[in-house]
Amino acid sequence: MDMGNQHPAITRLQEIQKEVKSIEQQVMGFSGLSDDKNYKKLERILTKQLFEIDSVDTEGKGDIQQARKRAAQETERLLKELEQNANHPHRIEIQNIFKEAQALVKEKIVPFYSGGNCVTDEFEEGIQDIILRLTHVKTGGKVSLRKARYHTLTKICVVQEIIENCVKKQPSLPLSEDAHPSVAKINSVMCEVNRARGTLIALLMGVEQSETCRHLSCVLSGLIADLDALDVCGRTEIRNYRREVVEDINQLLKYLDLEEEADTTHAFDLGQNQSILKIEKVLKRMREIKNELLQAQNPPELYLSSKTELQGLIGQLDEVSVEKNPCIREARRRAVIEVQTLITYVDLKEALEKRKLFVSEEHPSHKAVWNVLGNLSEIQGEVLSFDGNRTDKNYIRLEELLTKQLLALDAVDPQGEEKCKAARKQAVRLAQNILSYLDMKSDEWEY
Repeated sequence: MDMGNQHPAITRLQEIQKEVKSIEQQVMGFSGLSDDKNYKKLERILTKQLFEIDSVDTEGKGDIQQARKRAAQETERLLKELEQNANHPHRIEIQNIFKEAQALVKEKIVPFYSGGNCVTDEFEEGIQDIILRLTHVKTGGKVSLRKARYHTLTKICVVQEIIENCVKKQPSLPLSEDAHPSVAKINSVMCEVNRARGTLIALLMGVEQSETCRHLSCVLSGLIADLDALDVCGRTEIRNYRREVVEDINQLLKYLDLEEEADTTHAFDLGQNQSILKIEKVLKRMREIKNELLQAQNPPELYLSSKTELQGLIGQLDEVSVEKNPCIREARRRAVIEVQTLITYVDLKEALEKRKLFVSEEHPSHKAVWNVLGNLSEIQGEVLSFDGNRTDKNYIRLEELLTKQLLALDAVDPQGEEKCKAARKQAVRLAQNILSYLDMKSDEWEY
């Protein structure tokens, strides 16, 4: 249609659609909750556009009615997407875990306000458990969930790093103020920095309402200016002391920038992360080796070369940098388990092949354990090929088969034979590892 002859109502609807389109990416990537300022802002904009669409007079014309309907549907779709992002069950799960971290910090971080560094094992273990649980929150590849998980993990990992640095670092004891007049000022600044550390942790975790990141940044910058203005008169020990305090302040300022950085980068999307790409490359080769082994007509010919290459893949995974990112660390851990499980499968197959070559009398209990190991080898081959979730019938079948083998091992009576006891214990551990591996394969985790 010639734009010059286009009906004004159509033109107005197109303008509204353009305005709605301009905030689509913000809506799709919204990672907050329904009480966030940005949620209310986006909701208000979209609702306003709906009213605008509704106010367009169609004059009873079919083409304008259809255009208005399409514009309303698109706006309603974004409103629904915004609501789903904020209320997604896994987004709520992330928030609930974060609340646990907040409670832990609020209860245990008090010493930092007075410059102490007394952190209990309970606190460290609690934070580590929270980080692990966050890495296991499923995102289904949804951008908003990945952002929410990344932002939450970033805050908690920073808190963990601040505390670890404070505990592990052996700070210089405050110099005697008799040494030089500047020392008194440096000591005073160091006390302020210790208090600022506690305030920063509280801010990152959202348990400090009377302070803001901007104000804290100004305070820290002011402390640096105060230190720079000091005349240390060429005294090396005083200059080094001042430098150490300045370094502490700069580190805290770096942490303050994280919130803004997280909103302006795509660090939450690990699909193109170099460490993840290396892990994926290893997993791709591992799967190729696995398929070769499972499909080979004469697998024993491949055992030695396969194990050698798989051990090399473990070495490659050891060299992958986790970049202080718990999701990358978890991805590497899982990849190591994948490769190690295949190595275990080859080891067991080799042991079973070698056993065939030696026909000799053996204790009935020991023979029973070997029979179970033979069954476990076949089941493990199926588990390696399994590519489903926990609702699949095949998952349930494999789980039941492994449970039966554990019961069979439990029924074996070693009759005092130490060799049989050791073999049964090893077989039980293998069956449990296969069960754990099946559980890991089916939990639908993604980075």
